[in-house]
Amino acid sequence: MTGGAPGTRVLSLDSLVRFQRERHAPDARAPRRLPVPDGMTAPMGCDAVAVPAGFGPLVMPRLPRVGCVYADDAHWWWLVPSDSDYAMEWPAPAHYATGAVLPGPSDAPGAPDLPGLIHRPDGTLPYTPPIPLYLALCRLTGTPPSWSRPVTA
Repeated sequence: MTGGAPGTRVLSLDSLVRFQRERHAPDARAPRRLPVPDGMTAPMGCDAVAVPAGFGPLVMPRLPRVGCVYADDAHWWWLVPSDSDYAMEWPAPAHYATGAVLPGPSDAPGAPDLPGLIHRPDGTLPYTPPIPLYLALCRLTGTPPSWSRPVTA
């Protein structure tokens, strides 16, 4: 994108957000990334939302469509389109993982295996729609959605 004085480059907000995320990316030595299953495509990129394992069974029936869900003893992870955290504060104790990268490098001593795939949707898209997931988590945690909170000056 160009604009302004000749020879200058203007960056969009999307580019700035991407640069900021890359700058704060987790240790790049060997990230643990949730995979998109074979035969599926992620045309919008992939991020993930994790909740403590006890929340997982409570969230599933509240969703109109469930994409790929991974689980281990500690967490359940839902694949969502990239940038599903844009303008949304995911309620605690949810954890938003940009790039579907799990905390800690895989080559760290004692690094656990990747969570196992416990739900795979029909079709080729791995995503859980982020807005219904966000609303289900808000409801379960008693957190009002960010857009319904009072604005203070």
